[in-house]
Amino acid sequence: MGTVTRSTWTIAVTALVLAATAPTPSWSSTRGDRQVTVAATSQAVPAPGLLWRDCGDRLQCSRLSVPVDWRRPRGPRTGVDVARMPAQHPGRRIGTLVANLGSGSSIQAVRAQPDLVGELTRWFDVVIMDGRGLGDRGSPVLVGCAQAAPDPARPQLAPGRAAWRRHARDNAAYDRSCRTAAGTAFAGLTSRQSAHDLDAVRSALGEPRLRYFGNSYGAVYGQAYLELFPARVHRMYLEGVPDHTEPDLGRRLLTRAVAVERQFTRFRDWCTRTLGCPLGDQDAVEVFDRLRRRTPLSAGPGRGVSGRGLAVAVAAGLNQPKWPQLARALAQAREGDAKGLAALAGPEPVTPPGTVERVTYCHDFLPDVPAYRQLTAIEARLRQSAPRVGWTAGRQVIAQCAGVAPGPVWRPHVPVIGQVPPVLIGIGQLDLDTPAAGAAHAAGRVPGAAVLWHGDGHDAYLRQGTGRLRATCLRTRVHDYLVNGMLPAPGTTCRGELGAGMGR
Repeated sequence: MGTVTRSTWTIAVTALVLAATAPTPSWSSTRGDRQVTVAATSQAVPAPGLLWRDCGDRLQCSRLSVPVDWRRPRGPRTGVDVARMPAQHPGRRIGTLVANLGSGSSIQAVRAQPDLVGELTRWFDVVIMDGRGLGDRGSPVLVGCAQAAPDPARPQLAPGRAAWRRHARDNAAYDRSCRTAAGTAFAGLTSRQSAHDLDAVRSALGEPRLRYFGNSYGAVYGQAYLELFPARVHRMYLEGVPDHTEPDLGRRLLTRAVAVERQFTRFRDWCTRTLGCPLGDQDAVEVFDRLRRRTPLSAGPGRGVSGRGLAVAVAAGLNQPKWPQLARALAQAREGDAKGLAALAGPEPVTPPGTVERVTYCHDFLPDVPAYRQLTAIEARLRQSAPRVGWTAGRQVIAQCAGVAPGPVWRPHVPVIGQVPPVLIGIGQLDLDTPAAGAAHAAGRVPGAAVLWHGDGHDAYLRQGTGRLRATCLRTRVHDYLVNGMLPAPGTTCRGELGAGMGR
């Protein structure tokens, strides 16, 4: 059983006054077999420190008790898991950095790869906050849905109305199983609620203002926090930013489709200049065009890759880490074997339990799912701007939420953000998960935000750390900002430092 320690540095710090509508949160942690609950006040009095217990992997853990709906502070409550990786040298610690790393449980991700945030402990206690319904391994707040979310590649490869309905039914079953598993906590599955949780963590730590690192979906929480609590921001770095500031679904889909199409030309250029690329000196786009004219392609006895399947496969291989795999698959298909392309196209096998990530995404980004007739019209429009592979993005995005019932909603909208200190936003030119144009659009909605462009893809800061590149242009400038408040010079662009490589 881990020991429980109290932060000696938080007790004397006075928290800012919470918003008038904010409830009085309480924080719970396990001390031996006894549950410890500490109540906090919403008045301008010292905020109590979290009670931490050692929980392995260099981490100390606790749990935050919060309202399911912050607009109903006396209503049902739920829990949010937090973990702390203490500073390497407590005497030289300059503060606390709260972080959410995006997809899945951030705490579990750090357990698996401590280097994701390890370098930041040179300066900070790093406090990792998980989103609603996610949590540490074995945690009671981790929602396990009886049904897994079906792969949206399925209706990509079988494009008819009947296949779409089957996928929507499976997605609806997944959604229902999450509602059952989450119980009353399901009503809180939006990033707006998580932004309130983030502010409660700040208060519990005794920090008057928030220093925050938000990667990928953690950047959605950051966008909500900027809108809700601008006066409580100290420094905030957001990377891999999903654009929650564009209300028009058609524009968001067009941005993604064009990004995928442009990535194909970047992949072609990479392959042309990379020694050992299986396509040799052949133009990858021309190879694709020739293969498309030959479809269906043979992928083994009784298996084929259609023209649509070819586009889906290439689009799936355009994330930078998959470039070597895509190059091999295209080269093999050129020689008559399309099994590699069939593997890229998916769909991936899914096994329960599922997580609530997809329903939260749907509540945040796609609460109103277009009907099938609207979908085909959208797809036709996307083909005009992204005719080779980018057009597939429309169905892939919408399929994630087909069949998901209306639930708690936090729709994309143009935010009204008060005056905030300069925020730094990292944008990857090769990022397909959160396309650069959408991230730049979101950055433009943040008053005074500084943009740091880099030549890598999604999760670049984190991937560089686990790859032990460490002193890269991107990481150095992020650290300069988080530690010293020093922003990059306007127009700063870091070259790509990860590389796709060959032979992976």
